[in-house]
Amino acid sequence: RTAEPASIVIFGASGDLTQRKLLPALFRLLGQGLLPGSTRIVGVARRDWDDAAFRSEVHDSLEKADALEDTRWEAFSDRVSFVGGDFREDATYTRLAGHLADLAKTDDRPARTLFYLAVPPPVYGTITSGLARAGLGGEPADGWTRVVVEKPFGHDRESARELDAALHAVYDEDQVFRIDHYLGKETVQNILVFRLENGIFEPLWNQRHVDHVQITVAESLGVGSRAGFYEGVGVLRDMLQNHLMQLLTLVAMDPPARFSAKDVRDEKVKVLRSIRPLDPERDVVRGRYGRGVVDGKEVPGYLEEEGVADDSDTETFLAARFHVDSWRWSGTPFYLRSGKRLPRRATEIAIVFKRPPVLLFGDRAGHARPNVLTLRIQPREGISLSIGSKLPGQDMRVEDVRMDFLYATSFGGETPEAYERLLLDAVLGESTLFAREDEVDLAWGLVDPVAAAWKASGDAPETYAAGTWGPACADELIARDGRAWVRL
Repeated sequence: RTAEPASIVIFGASGDLTQRKLLPALFRLLGQGLLPGSTRIVGVARRDWDDAAFRSEVHDSLEKADALEDTRWEAFSDRVSFVGGDFREDATYTRLAGHLADLAKTDDRPARTLFYLAVPPPVYGTITSGLARAGLGGEPADGWTRVVVEKPFGHDRESARELDAALHAVYDEDQVFRIDHYLGKETVQNILVFRLENGIFEPLWNQRHVDHVQITVAESLGVGSRAGFYEGVGVLRDMLQNHLMQLLTLVAMDPPARFSAKDVRDEKVKVLRSIRPLDPERDVVRGRYGRGVVDGKEVPGYLEEEGVADDSDTETFLAARFHVDSWRWSGTPFYLRSGKRLPRRATEIAIVFKRPPVLLFGDRAGHARPNVLTLRIQPREGISLSIGSKLPGQDMRVEDVRMDFLYATSFGGETPEAYERLLLDAVLGESTLFAREDEVDLAWGLVDPVAAAWKASGDAPETYAAGTWGPACADELIARDGRAWVRL
């Protein structure tokens, strides 16, 4: 999986995403030999920098990210350059086109270019049309061109379609890579491996054996400095439409005919098409954190955060019940929840199996809990299975025990950063872990009616204390079905 030499152009080179994630990921990939040493990294931003000034910024970013290795810095820095200019001016793209042509000529290679748009979605069309006017659109005859775009991809179905139209005016769908960093996590990729490479689990992975599925993405922090972005977006658009639904499709999809980008994404799309439309009143609840105590310190509520409007109706927590009306999952609900200012940061998938039809040992055994298979995405990445076991002694007492697997213990070291895998895949042209146009469109089609219903109702989200597991309505949502949230 070593890529061909290419130029990686980052629009928004001075931004937070580039500094914290993209540059450290590229540094590690080059250091590991997964990107060839002749790879070129070109930053584009509206800054009065030359190459030396940008390299200094890159050096500082790598230091802050604890990714810098002095022995590799010189070789890396020689491959870094900068093109400054306003994204609205054609002169910026003309200079960039000339610079990329010079790099390809110097390296004696075809024109291979990956454009990474680390900028707000409204700027996508401005950049792609500017690239097209400078002759950097389409597919070159002797190389390739690809463009990576970040989430959120639009703020509703209509805006997502407008973004697609802007991108497709210049690039074909197979050149567009819509990134969701959750899909780059090792433990997310392991969902399919765990299911399909182990014969003991796939036969149980259906409505006959699974009572329900819970997917939780919990964050312990508040909005902090992101209030400007978060206002008007909320957890519905920030988490449910992408991260949570990506995890749902990976758990619920049928095995593909082969492990190819098209076949995997076709199966994910089938899941989205099988999801019953959400009833905003019965299937979805929302909340917003108020003042509370976290780690022994009192923290402000959402409405007290800097940059949040006094009359804001933005939610910071939601819980939803999904019904996948397919042969595999009909009658098995999927419960999804996500929120900020929860007790701890965790992303977990709990597969809750059905209880035995007859409890042979009765109530006196003290055990009536179902078996739960937990896939821990973060932190303490791993997999655990809870099973009932007899306690030592004369009495027939049964307690839960866990069979636990930890990535760090079994494989040692830290798992690669998600952006490392996704950047490498984009350079290789491997699109399996990127969202396709119809996938994004279907996800927005499920979310939009909920957002519209919330707006029409005018009701404020239910308040929950910071440092708790969300509002009471989330417990009521799952309790109506005779179930409860699995303890993380």
